[in-house]
Amino acid sequence: MELVKKNIHMDRLKCKASTQITLEDDINISDSRPDAAMLILNRGNVSIDELTVTNDHVTVKGKLAFYVAYTTDGGMRIDFAGMDGYIPFKEDIIMEGVESGDNVHVKWELEDLTIGLINSRKLSVQSIISLYLSCEVISDAETAVDLYHDEPVEYRKKSLDIAAMAVKKKDIFRIKEEVEIPGSFPNIDELIWEDLRPQEVEFKVLDDKISIQGEVKAFFMYRSDGDDKEICHHEVVLPFSGSIECNDVYEGMIPEISWMITEKETEIRPDFDGEDRIVTFDLLVELDVCIYKEDRIDILSDVYGVNKEVTAIGSDALFRRLKCRAYGKNKMGEHLVLSDGQVPVKKILHSNGSLQIVSHDIVEDGIYIDGIANLQVLYETNDEKSPYGVVRTMIPFNYTLQADDINNDCVYRLQAEMEQLAVTAIEPTELDVKAILCFRSNVYEQMHEKIIDELIVAEPDLDKLGGLPGIAVYIAGPGESLWDIGKRYYIPIAQLKEANEMADDEVRAGDKILIVKNQV
Repeated sequence: MELVKKNIHMDRLKCKASTQITLEDDINISDSRPDAAMLILNRGNVSIDELTVTNDHVTVKGKLAFYVAYTTDGGMRIDFAGMDGYIPFKEDIIMEGVESGDNVHVKWELEDLTIGLINSRKLSVQSIISLYLSCEVISDAETAVDLYHDEPVEYRKKSLDIAAMAVKKKDIFRIKEEVEIPGSFPNIDELIWEDLRPQEVEFKVLDDKISIQGEVKAFFMYRSDGDDKEICHHEVVLPFSGSIECNDVYEGMIPEISWMITEKETEIRPDFDGEDRIVTFDLLVELDVCIYKEDRIDILSDVYGVNKEVTAIGSDALFRRLKCRAYGKNKMGEHLVLSDGQVPVKKILHSNGSLQIVSHDIVEDGIYIDGIANLQVLYETNDEKSPYGVVRTMIPFNYTLQADDINNDCVYRLQAEMEQLAVTAIEPTELDVKAILCFRSNVYEQMHEKIIDELIVAEPDLDKLGGLPGIAVYIAGPGESLWDIGKRYYIPIAQLKEANEMADDEVRAGDKILIVKNQV
């Protein structure tokens, strides 16, 4: 008697940890840059440079890179300048259950970035960074799916719809695009600020590859090469598409892919006439790729012997199946009023936003999400001494992502993105903000199933068999099946059905089942 087994790849969360770190430093403006009069724009990015994993402990080394644009005090003329810098960090994190050699994935969120002027040559940088660590492992569930046998034996199977892990890997994708400044704009002398944001990024599994498409919202501020060194700005949305190789996948598989920008390069180059009018950029996108395959398997769920004593030795296994693909959009509208110290708005130049998920919980038929929309709005003023202003604000939101039949045994990864952000000035001191908040998640149900690892075959217990009646009428109890009765009396299912002239296996409580004992 031999079990036929099938290997099923499943991923599971081995352990996780999170921490929040505060970075604070005073940064000198480099000697090559002019004095600062007022800070206008800032942004930050976190890079993880090194992970050291030991038992129950992870050390994370990285840095916060920050970028600022500021006005300079040029006497009769207000000019612009930009600079960047970084603050390194090293954090020791307790992560119970992790072992040396485990693959730990780190995600980060920049909870707060505050940059102020101490004086014209020094910046104060304060930041709060949240780090989320997870260790996921691939476990092979060697599952019995059939049975080879030479002697009478009864076995039954159970059908399971599962989402098995097909591919788990890290990869990179490059977005290389160029922007030509419109003909009515002057040539570029120096790039002061750029904001490059991929949005509406979508992934689709095809045969042996994953297609990627989306768009990049690109904003540039530059100093012209004319005598007046005019400050110019240009914004454009560029579609992009491409693919990465991924062997052994095919259309219809389920992608679970998260991404982040880890490197960015911009360059000014001449057009065909030799004039500096083209900005090229290269974004390195790091992908965390998980691909699931939906499958139906019939696992061996129970075995009993007819002429032999057969004992099934089993263990618990955890499977997943796709319960639903949840996707929802929520309109966000907000009315903002400038504070007393802010210069009134003449014209909106650029706005950007990002979503920060504060908490999410499973509720009836959905996932309740609490979060914050972080906005930064650059605008032009009528004040010659302060020609630019910026509004930074946080707008709270909540939303229930519909996910039918979700329960606390389900697992999911939540993705959130802001689309179609539009900021308009309805009054010099009042702004109208509109955006679409998009949420998506694949929800998986976790199923605990007993699988058969081995069979122990022994000679029948003659005393036990001798105690069974040669012929009897058995009255089925609540929840009992023909299988339960056959297993109790060591009788094949087919023999029970024949003796009782049954067309199927259905048994109801109170049914009288004729038992005719097997002769061993």
